[in-house]
Amino acid sequence: MLHYIDNGCLRVAVSTAGAELMSIKSSDGTEYLWQGDPKYWTDRAPNIFPYVARLTKGCYTYQGKTYQMPIHGFAPTAQFAVTEANDTSVTFALESTPEFYQMYPFRFRFSIHYYLEADKLHVEMKTENLDDKAMYFGLGGHPGINVPLEEGLTFEDYFLEFPPCALRRIEFTPACFITGRDDPFALEDSKYPLHHDMFNDDAIVLKGVPGQVTLRSARGKKGVTLISDLPIYGFWHMPRTDAPYICLEPWSSLPSRQDVVEDLQTQSDLICLDAGKVYSTTWSLHCF
Repeated sequence: MLHYIDNGCLRVAVSTAGAELMSIKSSDGTEYLWQGDPKYWTDRAPNIFPYVARLTKGCYTYQGKTYQMPIHGFAPTAQFAVTEANDTSVTFALESTPEFYQMYPFRFRFSIHYYLEADKLHVEMKTENLDDKAMYFGLGGHPGINVPLEEGLTFEDYFLEFPPCALRRIEFTPACFITGRDDPFALEDSKYPLHHDMFNDDAIVLKGVPGQVTLRSARGKKGVTLISDLPIYGFWHMPRTDAPYICLEPWSSLPSRQDVVEDLQTQSDLICLDAGKVYSTTWSLHCF
């Protein structure tokens, strides 16, 4: 089921399936969100919870027991309930069930609050620990943005623009697990031009991004700025294709190490939330 919010600048559609964004359209009719062409990638903007990306052998351990978990956790395929809605905001929630408990042995409530402010879409992700023990998790967003956003432009006309910073690229193995290494990621005048073969080895995952990155073209007027205080930024489209989109992905943590089945309690970059506590973070898309 789709729910719509609209403030006159943006009209946004969100599905109860995965609480996934399905459309971000401006008042002039520009569709910013990738529309799921199966030739390249059928998703549009999965929500990530309670683990970011891949686990070695698809599993992890917790207190000596092994649990299976799909890529990006179970949130992308779960049915969320709408808990609050008005013209310009909507909130979706997911609570622990016996089925989820088989994958993730914690009682929780995970909610996603979408709200509009002029030409910005804000996405607040809130995790409540309903258990009597600490819980460990990762979360993030995975929105695909159409590229190009204007007629007459090409994918290669666009670039990623960063504030002044010293970026480091996190090294991944060919199977998309981390190696534990990271290397300097060079920019030219704070920009990184887009080209399809930049994703031949899958995602580019960076740390050291100071709060935002902008996707735009010097030849056009339309673009998107991702604003997030999460420590990891991922960029991706389907490898070895000419896919006309790029995902701008704010992550709280990283996937597992190659050939290491991670212990949830000892993976250092996961969020540890004490019993009864609440963790909240917001990332935003400024669609200009």
